[in-house]
Amino acid sequence: MLETRRSTFKIAKNRLFAVLLAFVMATSLFSLFGFSLLSLSLYLILYVPLAYLWQLEAGIAPSTVLVTHLLMERDISLAFLGNELLLFVIGVGVALLANSYMPSKQAEIGRYHHLIEEELRAILMRFNHFLLQGDGTNEGKRIDTLDRHLEEALKLVYHDRYNQVFNQTNFEVHYFEMRQNQSKILRQMAQSINQCCLESQESVILAGLFEKAAQELSQDNPAQQLLEAIGHFHETFRKRELPKTRQEFETRAKLFQLLHEMERFIQLKVDFYKGYQLQKDGFKTDKT
Repeated sequence: MLETRRSTFKIAKNRLFAVLLAFVMATSLFSLFGFSLLSLSLYLILYVPLAYLWQLEAGIAPSTVLVTHLLMERDISLAFLGNELLLFVIGVGVALLANSYMPSKQAEIGRYHHLIEEELRAILMRFNHFLLQGDGTNEGKRIDTLDRHLEEALKLVYHDRYNQVFNQTNFEVHYFEMRQNQSKILRQMAQSINQCCLESQESVILAGLFEKAAQELSQDNPAQQLLEAIGHFHETFRKRELPKTRQEFETRAKLFQLLHEMERFIQLKVDFYKGYQLQKDGFKTDKT
């Protein structure tokens, strides 16, 4: 909740700075070139890149609306500028109040985080069990349940995102979309595992990887170590003795395919975490 409030006031502050920058640039250009489309065009050409450079892009639209008021009224007096700024402050104040009283779904979203991670953990441990024991098949019922929970979670975060006036973070949306992509890979892996009917040392090695991934499955885990572990597994597979029968060859091929699918599964998390970490670093310097 504290992080959400900080984000809310940060966006409000950035919009205020964006308006002040817009007024400085607009008044300068209107003074030099008059109240014309040329001045407005120069304003947009100069203002928009600067706003993105200084991470004030959230204020581009409202600031430009106020600048068009100056253009239409052909007035850049201090009194008129003060009146426009007051309108902006009132609007931001009302939005802040609305955002403060708008009920957030963070607790329910957090419940989905936990629920989905538990489902992922159970699926990975099921893969581990099957590779070690070879009993049963992966009919995909747990993956169906996971997909249903992910759809519900995304509906919730979309709804919460649009209800919160200033809470514009895309973290939750990107997180659950990343898990959706992982779920698609899990479904492919389940089909591959069903075709691994022969016990082998590679099966034991890969089962250990599934167990390790299940144990380290967490929203905050960057998963980089898991990716490095997969690199070691690739080396181990290459150094293993060549299969002697057709069935051993087919099983080895399926296991190698599973390893590649697991690498894609982990890479999705690594890419997500890197993107989120960049966003967090941006929040710390002027800041998922």
